[in-house]
Amino acid sequence: MVKKASSLSALGGLVYSTDAGRLCPGCGQAIAACSCKQTAVPEGDGIARVRRESKGRGGKTVTTITGVPLAVEALTALASALKKRCGCGGALKDGVIEIQGDHVELLLAELAARGFRAKKSGG
Repeated sequence: MVKKASSLSALGGLVYSTDAGRLCPGCGQAIAACSCKQTAVPEGDGIARVRRESKGRGGKTVTTITGVPLAVEALTALASALKKRCGCGGALKDGVIEIQGDHVELLLAELAARGFRAKKSGG
């Protein structure tokens, strides 16, 4: 016979609240105000890979940078600085920096100047 839990703490903590919506299991705050996901540094080998892509973008060329070992706030600041350096737009999506246009060589030089190990990826 399975024994019933007698308290919320025995169930593993609160999962949903009508006040804040879904809660993070790590810090217990609302998903939008979660502090543990912002301080997490992505795992990887520490090499920023720069590549040019045009597939699935209507023929538009985009330069993507993946594998930068920074937290979310620092990655957002780096993406903004790189967009200003290239003089074009871009975005940060799921830890991948997207810069509009073909700027592979310029971004490789800029990342190396900022102290990152960067290499050209793809064709």
